[in-house]
Amino acid sequence: MTQTPAHRLIDGHLDLALGALEGRDPALSLDELRRLPLFTGVPGEAPQTPSVTFGELQAAGLGLCFGTLFARKGGAWPYTPGGYTDTEGARQEALRSLDWYHRWQDAGLIRLLPNRTALMAHLNDWEAGADLPLGVALLMEGADPVRGADDLPFWAEQGVRLIGPAWRGTRYAGGTGEPGGLTEAGHALLQAMADLNLTLDASHLDDAAFWDALPYGTRVIATHSNARHFIDSNRLLSDDMIRAIGERGGVVGVVPANFFIRAGWRTGQERVPLQELSEHARHIAGLIGWERVALGSDFDGGFGTEQLPAGLERYPDLHQLAQTLPAEHRAGFLWDNWARWLREHY
Repeated sequence: MTQTPAHRLIDGHLDLALGALEGRDPALSLDELRRLPLFTGVPGEAPQTPSVTFGELQAAGLGLCFGTLFARKGGAWPYTPGGYTDTEGARQEALRSLDWYHRWQDAGLIRLLPNRTALMAHLNDWEAGADLPLGVALLMEGADPVRGADDLPFWAEQGVRLIGPAWRGTRYAGGTGEPGGLTEAGHALLQAMADLNLTLDASHLDDAAFWDALPYGTRVIATHSNARHFIDSNRLLSDDMIRAIGERGGVVGVVPANFFIRAGWRTGQERVPLQELSEHARHIAGLIGWERVALGSDFDGGFGTEQLPAGLERYPDLHQLAQTLPAEHRAGFLWDNWARWLREHY
C-alpha cells in the first residue's frame, strides 16, 4: 500500500509470537481470529477479544515493531498454568517464539531486522514508499530464557537487540509486583549486554533493578510503560526514571491498557477515554520532551479490546490516539521518534 507520513506507524511493543503460541496466529483474518475461543488473562474476568492480525497491522500502516520473545512463567495467576518452571523451559518457549517469526518471514509476512544494515534498509525503503512486509526487531521480554551471561551471544546471533530483564521477578531482576534489585546473575547479564552493545528495555523493572542497571552504560528505553504520576505501581515509571531514560537519549512508549491509565480500573467498568492516555504522554513529554514519547501498544499481550480505551476496537484505531495529542507532535509519536532512535542507536 502507498504510505504517507500521516499513515506510518512504529509500535514499540507487540507480542506477536505469544499470540501464536496461545492459538491466535496473526496470519489469520481478524474475523477468523475472533471466531476462535476467546482467551482470558485473569481467572473470573470477562473474556478478552483479540485485535492483532497482519492484515490489521498493514491496514494501520505499521511499518516496524519490536516483536517480543516472551516466555510465561508457570504457576497461579499472574503466572500461567503449564508455563516454564526452570531455565531450560523458558529457553524452549523463547525458541518456539523465534520459530514463529522465522515461519512468518519465510511466508513473506514479516522482515526480521537482525542488525543495523537490515534496519536502515527497511526504514529507508518504507519511507520511500516501497511495498514491504512488516519489519520486526526482536525484543526479549523477561530474560529467564538466557541461561547466563555467557549464553547472551547466542541470542544476539539470533537477532535479539533489546532485552528487558524482568516481567515480574526473574532470575536476573526484580520486576512488576516483585520488588528487588539486580541479582548477581543480573549484574553479569547487564555487563554482557553492554559488551554486546544491546539495549536495555526498562519496562517491568522494579526501581531498585532500574537504578542498579544504569551504571553499566547500556542504551535505555521503555517500550511500553506509562507514568507512575497517575498510578502508584512499580509497573509504571517514576518521574526520576523517565528523566533518566531521557538523559540517555531513550524513548518511552505509552501503552493503551486501561489498568495502566487510570488507578483502580477493573475489567467490566466503563472504558476510559483516550484523552486519559494522552495525559500520560503529555506528562512524560513535559519531563523529557515530545521527541522522546512514542507508542508501545502491547496489543493482545494478555489483554484484549475489553481492556482498551473507548474507541479502540481494532488495531488501525490507534491513529485516533494521535488525534488527542498536539498536532505538531503527532507524526513524531506515530513514527519519527522511534525511527530517529533506531537510526541513532540500533
